[in-house]
Amino acid sequence: MRYFYDPTISNETIHHTLPQEESKHIVRVLRMSTGDDLAILNGKGDLYHCVISGTEGKLVKVDITKREQYEADKPIHIAIAATKNADRIEWFLEKATELGLTELTFISCKNSERSRVKIDRLIKKAISAMKQSRRAYLPTIHETIDFKSFIESHPNGLIAHCYDEQKHHFNKVYHTGNCPILIGPEGDFTLEEVDLALQYGYKSITLGETRLRTETAALYAVTLAKTINETEH
Repeated sequence: MRYFYDPTISNETIHHTLPQEESKHIVRVLRMSTGDDLAILNGKGDLYHCVISGTEGKLVKVDITKREQYEADKPIHIAIAATKNADRIEWFLEKATELGLTELTFISCKNSERSRVKIDRLIKKAISAMKQSRRAYLPTIHETIDFKSFIESHPNGLIAHCYDEQKHHFNKVYHTGNCPILIGPEGDFTLEEVDLALQYGYKSITLGETRLRTETAALYAVTLAKTINETEH
């Protein structure tokens, strides 16, 4: 079964017309035709089983034969300082989407190497990963926000850093629900940023004995959070 993405598909209809990009892929790349089966994800928990009924211009029309609704994933919110190399963030997002990341925020820190990211490109990467892994939900991806503003609006989370101080083990302090995980830039958070986060209820955590690259630390945190979420399910 081939999987496609369309956030506009409605529960109130049995006929639907796919957008141009997906239609083009169906007809020109996959060479699918009338009578072929496919599935459509809307990124909001719904999966639609469909059969191609024909075309209208360059757009593919389908008949919906069955709808499945999936339970929402428990929240996993990563707030990360974008890496200088955009490919590394894209790699992280693809793998994290497959694992069940629900929310990604980019934060601007004192030692940040990149101030802006291409959100549209990242959304496309997440959509591709969602379809490939057949997950029902598309993670929410936010534009860059400065560090202080983020922790003021998202208190009581976890912060991973490399300073020598008492840190908690992830599985001892992570809780499902509203618990954002802060992952800093290659140069780490500053001591002032760590202290500020602690003032807003954050807990310092360790992600192991070795010093991890930004995207590796973030993916490891997603894996740990997913394991805990599944245990508490």
